[in-house]
Amino acid sequence: MKSILITGANIVNEGRISPGDVLVMNGRIAKIGSDLSSEAADTHIDAKGKYLLPGLIDDQVHFREPGLTHKAEIYTEAKAGVAGGTTTYMEMPNTIPQSTTIELLEEKYKRASEVSLANYSFFFGATNDNLEEILKVDPSNVCGVKVFQGSSTGNMLVDNPHVLEKIFEKCKTLIAIHSENDNIIKANLDSFKEIYGDDIPVKFHPKIRSEEACYDASSRAVAMAKKYGTKLHILHISTAKELELFDNSIPLKDKKITSEACIHHMWFSEEDYEEKGNLIKWNPAVKTAKDREAIFNAVLDGTIDVIATDHAPHTLEEKAQPYTKAPSGGPLNQHSLVAMLDFYHEGKISLEMIVQKMCHNLAILFEIKDRGYIREGYFADLVLVDLNAPWTVEKSNILSKCGWSPFEGHTFKSKVTHTIVSGHLAYEEGKFHEEKKGERISFLRNY
Repeated sequence: MKSILITGANIVNEGRISPGDVLVMNGRIAKIGSDLSSEAADTHIDAKGKYLLPGLIDDQVHFREPGLTHKAEIYTEAKAGVAGGTTTYMEMPNTIPQSTTIELLEEKYKRASEVSLANYSFFFGATNDNLEEILKVDPSNVCGVKVFQGSSTGNMLVDNPHVLEKIFEKCKTLIAIHSENDNIIKANLDSFKEIYGDDIPVKFHPKIRSEEACYDASSRAVAMAKKYGTKLHILHISTAKELELFDNSIPLKDKKITSEACIHHMWFSEEDYEEKGNLIKWNPAVKTAKDREAIFNAVLDGTIDVIATDHAPHTLEEKAQPYTKAPSGGPLNQHSLVAMLDFYHEGKISLEMIVQKMCHNLAILFEIKDRGYIREGYFADLVLVDLNAPWTVEKSNILSKCGWSPFEGHTFKSKVTHTIVSGHLAYEEGKFHEEKKGERISFLRNY
């Protein structure tokens, strides 16, 4: 593998920004120093004026393969993520077929080894009747078990209370959960369908997938996790009310119950439905500006532990359907870092905190081996950004296979210039180097 020398960078790592050089050899960070210019390397990157971050770790993406590849593939979506600074992703099981057996899960890992430019892990999917398979999951090489407590794309709803309790009691690894009460959602939907039929105005999406539906499911999940000592991670928090369920008084490494904020719940609010329509229809829904503000503050104060994307592409044709038929989700992983860097430019969050929430804390929460930091001996997962390089999102520069973005027309203030994945320069000034693929990540777990 080619060696890489990065010189003159502003290194953002472990709560500090400091000038320095980084030497990458054999896939790992060999040296970090103040003057490594004399070191021989195959590739030299002059990073003067730029900022070097650990590669992003995204704990929630939907790449749609197998079975839904008309809208996304592991190959295309991993590339989009790499262009946005994501070096590692964890992908969800609601594909066709669903990843609900060890055999089907391993088929995904095999496919990723062939085509994914980024490092990868895949969640195992829980159903009402696969507890025996769940118990076969190896915590050392699978990121976790995904439970849908509310129905969403590729419905994998676990709605049997006895089964849900057994999963929480017996699961040997981390449980990541989509928390919405499906009965509440169905009742709300029926009420709106009586008035509008299938063509419900999308502005009512947060009334249908309501605060009550989110809080009810999340609170029950937290109660079960406390009862059984389960390692529980609640995905895509969308309401201020749910925040009372989480604790910021103890270090993340000691938390059993953790939570995630997603880019869209930090960026958009219900006021944006008029302009964006179904393009910002997600489950759980984008809700009020007050919810958005509370989520952002919870990220800052440690109540919410990580930031992710819930990258979930659909075609524009699918999104153009009436409300009840238009699927929820959208592409986000190409723009997650630059979106957060816009918040930095606005003075809302520091670079150090962005790295904490999108890199370090993912490594801590999932107990990922040798990734998530810029440390000697760690895998060289790195992203270089120019904070002062404005660019506008348009169809010609969107890399997700679906070909659109909710950020179209927005001018970001910063740009990703280089992304290094497991020591390989995968992305450089708009060009991809695809001769080496990403790697399956592993975990150091004792539960």
